[in-house]
Amino acid sequence: QVQLVESGGGLVQAGGSLRLSCAASGSISSINAMGWYRQAPGKQRELVARISSGGSAVYADSAKGRFTISRDNAKNSVYLQMNSLKPEDTAVYYCCAGYSSWGLMDYWGKGTLVTVSS
Repeated sequence: QVQLVESGGGLVQAGGSLRLSCAASGSISSINAMGWYRQAPGKQRELVARISSGGSAVYADSAKGRFTISRDNAKNSVYLQMNSLKPEDTAVYYCCAGYSSWGLMDYWGKGTLVTVSS
């Protein structure tokens, strides 16, 4: 089992920045992919960004140019730097991890709320 704990969410004004962090613990030696999804009220959960163990990253179109995902394998952590935030970025952000670099994620955190005010 792998446990994921997110931190860094909060309230920010439009145009501001936030940095989300996620620490993984447990049986993490076989984990390849880590990433961030989000779910806004009344909407389905959607990919924000994910990164392989080798550092290759993919982003949702909505995140490109504004968000940056990174990971520190030594600290078993993944980060999401969010800049130029918009009210439509308001959502619960979930950290996730998976055994496959580009397949389905196997583990999920409980989420951290990001609220962007206009």
